[in-house]
Amino acid sequence: MPTIYDNIERKLLEGLKESFRLAYRSDVCVGYLNLRGWGPLAELVNGFEGGDGKQCRVLVGMSKSRREELTELYAANGHHEPDQSDVARWRKRLAQDLREQLTYGTPSESDERALKRFAEQIRAGKVVVKLHLAYLLHAKLYLAFREDRFNPVIGFVGSSNLTFSGLQGNGELNVDVLESDAAQKLAKWFEDRWNADWCIDISKDLLAIIDESWAGLDRTPYEVFLKIVYHLSNEARIGLATYEVPPLFRDKLLKFQADAVRMAARMLDKRGGVLIGDVVGLGKTWTAAALIKLIEQTEFRGSMVICPPNLEDMWKWFKKEFEMKLEIVSLGAVRDAEYLEQFPRPKLLVLDESHNLRNPEGKRYKAVREFIHRVECKVVLLSATPYNKSFYDLSAQLGLFIDPEEDIGLRPNQYIADLGGQHEFEAKHQTRPQTLRAFEHSTFTDDWRDLMKHYTVRRTRSFIRKHSPIDPADGKPYLEFQDGSRFKFPERLPKAFKYGFNAKDPNDQYAKLYSSAVVDIIRQLHLARYGLRRYIDGAAESQASQKELRIIDDLSRAGKRMVGFARTSLFKRLESSGWSFLLSLQRHILRNHLFVYALENDLDLPIGIQDGEGIDEILGDEDMEKLAEMSVDEHGKRYTENAALLYKALDIPKNRKRFKWLRAGLFSDQLKKHLLDDAGQLHHIWTMGKDWDPAKDKQLNALHRFCTKENPDKKVLVFTQFADTAMYLHEQLDVRKVSRLDVVTGNRNDPTHAAHRFSPRSNKQPEIAGTSHETRVLITTDVLSEGQNLQDGHIIINYDLPWALIRLIQRAGRVDRIGQTSDKVYCYSFLPEEGIETIINLRGRLRQRITENAEVVGTDEVFFDGDPVNLHDLYAEKSGMYDEEGDDEVDLGSWAYQIWNEATASDAELRKRIENMPDVVYSTRHLPVQETKAPPGVAVFVKTAQDNDLLTWVNGSGEVVTQSQFRILKALQCGPEEPTAERVTGHHELVKTAVRHIHENESSTGGGQLGKKNGARYQTYNRLKVLFEKDRSTLFENRALKETAEEIYRFPLRERAKDLLNRRLREGITDAELAELVLALHEDGHLVNKPEDGTTELAQQPHIICSIGLKAGR
Repeated sequence: MPTIYDNIERKLLEGLKESFRLAYRSDVCVGYLNLRGWGPLAELVNGFEGGDGKQCRVLVGMSKSRREELTELYAANGHHEPDQSDVARWRKRLAQDLREQLTYGTPSESDERALKRFAEQIRAGKVVVKLHLAYLLHAKLYLAFREDRFNPVIGFVGSSNLTFSGLQGNGELNVDVLESDAAQKLAKWFEDRWNADWCIDISKDLLAIIDESWAGLDRTPYEVFLKIVYHLSNEARIGLATYEVPPLFRDKLLKFQADAVRMAARMLDKRGGVLIGDVVGLGKTWTAAALIKLIEQTEFRGSMVICPPNLEDMWKWFKKEFEMKLEIVSLGAVRDAEYLEQFPRPKLLVLDESHNLRNPEGKRYKAVREFIHRVECKVVLLSATPYNKSFYDLSAQLGLFIDPEEDIGLRPNQYIADLGGQHEFEAKHQTRPQTLRAFEHSTFTDDWRDLMKHYTVRRTRSFIRKHSPIDPADGKPYLEFQDGSRFKFPERLPKAFKYGFNAKDPNDQYAKLYSSAVVDIIRQLHLARYGLRRYIDGAAESQASQKELRIIDDLSRAGKRMVGFARTSLFKRLESSGWSFLLSLQRHILRNHLFVYALENDLDLPIGIQDGEGIDEILGDEDMEKLAEMSVDEHGKRYTENAALLYKALDIPKNRKRFKWLRAGLFSDQLKKHLLDDAGQLHHIWTMGKDWDPAKDKQLNALHRFCTKENPDKKVLVFTQFADTAMYLHEQLDVRKVSRLDVVTGNRNDPTHAAHRFSPRSNKQPEIAGTSHETRVLITTDVLSEGQNLQDGHIIINYDLPWALIRLIQRAGRVDRIGQTSDKVYCYSFLPEEGIETIINLRGRLRQRITENAEVVGTDEVFFDGDPVNLHDLYAEKSGMYDEEGDDEVDLGSWAYQIWNEATASDAELRKRIENMPDVVYSTRHLPVQETKAPPGVAVFVKTAQDNDLLTWVNGSGEVVTQSQFRILKALQCGPEEPTAERVTGHHELVKTAVRHIHENESSTGGGQLGKKNGARYQTYNRLKVLFEKDRSTLFENRALKETAEEIYRFPLRERAKDLLNRRLREGITDAELAELVLALHEDGHLVNKPEDGTTELAQQPHIICSIGLKAGR
């Protein structure tokens, strides 16, 4: 009686081991070959000598797809004999299937040993594999030829394929064949098929597949790193290959600008929006203008630009010059979505200087966001400084076109890990982790960097220089225009222009103000108007109306942050100019008296005037001059009288609607006391400098000397933080007859005209150049730090010093722009000859006060808006301090593409080798210098089921070290000289653990399979759904469409299908055409990424691209 092997009571593998123990050769026939499944048989055949009659022969049946089977079943001529073209096609398909087979799942030590053993046995002639092509063969047969007189041939026939599951895992049905005659007949049956005409030897094919796989040839760390950047640069490469720069712009753009156009176009199609964030001076406007023209030519629809008022003229020039279908709207004119809807519906909306839209509660923000969602347009954000006050700035700008609760397939992994995991995150925030809302809770830079890489094209000046060709004549990098002309970035030279200042001189009018005594007073001010919530009376609040409670709630949110703002603002004005400081003291005193007047007369208090917005338009300069002329004795009386007049001016209907109002009865008596206390202290400071004499202003005198005696003919661009200082300087230099002088502040209606007068050549204004209308000395606030070309000059002066280095860098970028003809840009900072330590100490004391009182929340740009300015470096004119950020500020796609392109541009063999390198490959390197304190382990690179690339670094225990993409990439980055280190112990198990971490995070989020609403997957699914629900009479077609739609919902689209669908959707494909296209892609197996077995679980698993082990030491 035969023995049944069902893998339940008896395992087939056990029977094979017993039978093969005395075997000298074997024959195996299976319908499917699993390369990793060779492990169980490897030991059984390893003792064979090899060669004819002493080897294991494996016959594999060629499986066919369901479509091929149906086609053959219903074909009119039935089965047909294969020909050479069939053989070539099936052989190629099998090879491809086997290559893909080795990339599924996670690798293991046992799999690697089995594959290596399989390859060794093929090379030694111990194993030969043939592919049977004459007809479909599903047979499963195992024959052992033994040195045994009683059982020379033992056979096993049944259902088990040559896989782990077939041999011992799955429930199967197999029987042994011991009877000699039956066994010989099975042997003959096998022999006939082995020697059939259409049975081809594929042993060498298998050998090549294994050698090319992760279990074959050793890869260097450099090769695997290049594979990572190849995949990370995929979107950039697709953009460069798919989109063309409009003809009108081809001879206008530099290569890096043209690249940005193509990459941004790709992001627009994939994500619906893009932030172009190149640093100041790299031509973001040109990039955006070319994108507008590209959309116009491909979508046959116009665009809209919303920009600050001072940039309208510039956009009008682009519209005229390049014949654009473009609506230009001033941000200042935007009040609601209805205002925007009077214009033609744009296909593309460009938001120039988009950082101006970072307050979701603002009217303009709400209007723009509502308009975007109504017209469903694509969005381009333009900003060199998208991040200013906090990461919330980035969220706000992305939120213009992304629903905060929409599943974006990305998570703030660092923050979630810091909280202790996803459950803790969801319990704390009650929001899904794969949303923009989730990112708003994160303060981790790496989380935001990982998010922004999907939406940003950003290059820095240092990045462009680093990756530009070098002129052998002088060794400097250059950019080349289409006409052959070259541009070289100038050198930024920090210069200290020193003026007399002695903090101990009793006759120095500025030293009297810039003193520890004055700073101590500023430190102790109550600044009650900026923290009104502290003065709300509890009993009165309980009786407040709903409208009043909402206003009080807004006061709570502003809180101490506004107090910090006011304190630093006063001190910054003191640093800027004695005159500006005195003027601001008067304004503070008057506004305090305004509140006192309202409290004493039981009137409503105007809320929202803390910074004086709106009041200065009502209270003119003449009024302030009258206040300045009054005597000390009449101080209180005059301020009270002016406060009464000011209140009456505010209380008229046209002015009243500018503010919110709260009853005086809601506030405690302490408010009035603190207002008067501060007014008295501020007046005391004012009396110290009330006799300010511009003729004795040493800093002003130094500026006058610089612009006349030292640089009488050169253009000079003077920056100050405050409009009061700018107007003061302009007035005083004008009195001193400085020629061709101009000033620009935020109150000026035509800053662009001022920029044209200062820099007519770079702004293409030949009618101004060389005439008396051309400005030589331009004094400006940072209003001209947005979007203006000022590179006719190469000297800038920081009259007062910002507290953050980024401000100095941005100012330098006004003249250090493409088109600058000077090889040097001089960046002067006005500094006292003595007293640097005084400045440092006074700044430190104020910073301490603000920190102690928690008056600044998070990273407020007013005080902590970046790396602080090192005054010692400025004083010493330290080289390089004006250089901008390094590679970590560049978008990941551009960074990866640049590395890929430079490595392979002149090495076609390397490019081909990396492009063809299969997935799951690995290598090992030592930890780089910057990570010597980090734990060794493995960095794994995967593509998730959400179609996102993700790097994860785990330590030797399988714990996540970091998921910061940029940190991991920096740790992996190396050159071809990097040696391959010995493999990390348990490498494959660590890879498996990392993948499990990723999969658990991905799979636990649920929902959101279709991605963005304007994506190919979302649009295709919903249009198919409408179509098959519309007409249920054609049952077969409905069923086919429904099944196809379900596949789209369950599995991600293949890249080629995604590109094709995106293109056809843009072209306006009809529903019927879309259905036909999708069905054809589905039938050909080209629609979705789905494994052969079709299991949802496997399809949702992260797909391993590669991994690199990281070892300690060298």
